Amino acid sequence: MFSIRALEDRILKEGRVLPGEVLKVGSFLNQQIDTALLMDMGREIARLYGDSGVTKILTIESSGIAIAVAAGLAMGVPVVYAKKHASSNMSPDVYTSEVFSYTHQKNYKIAVAKEYLSSDDNILIVDDFLAMGNALNGLIDIADKAGAKVAGAAIEIEKGFQGGGDALRAKGFRVESLAIIDSMSDDSLTFREQ
Repeated sequence: MFSIRALEDRILKEGRVLPGEVLKVGSFLNQQIDTALLMDMGREIARLYGDSGVTKILTIESSGIAIAVAAGLAMGVPVVYAKKHASSNMSPDVYTSEVFSYTHQKNYKIAVAKEYLSSDDNILIVDDFLAMGNALNGLIDIADKAGAKVAGAAIEIEKGFQGGGDALRAKGFRVESLAIIDSMSDDSLTFREQ
């Protein structure tokens, strides 16, 4: 069973703050994944959005895929992910949006084939991190272009001090983050009470 406190303790124990306000959680959420924790988080997202009529989950490659799949399994809905790089097997008929990656400090043109999203969909956006909100805004833009409804967003870790989540909430979007960091320095993290 998921516990916010257990996730926060894990972030404190294993997370590392890197220059530029980057939080590395590669030992349990990104490069190496604690699958039991991942599935617990997926079930928690399903609990939070279980009555929202979600038909698909939308995320962005690559580190958002794992949590999106866990949530999709728990909710019994398909997962669609926006690609950051063009590939020869992708349809040329796509929805696109421009997204600046805070972690990689570069712009990406993300794309989803039009065949995977429609105006009949009620989308839940799921991602691993929320900082400035760039990825979520790009995914919302793609959902809008498809005519889909956005039920909200579910995030593993929100860096609340960077304001992206609060800006989206101020626009009327439902954003549920499993852990919210209110302040971060080289030697300390402070979590928002939830």
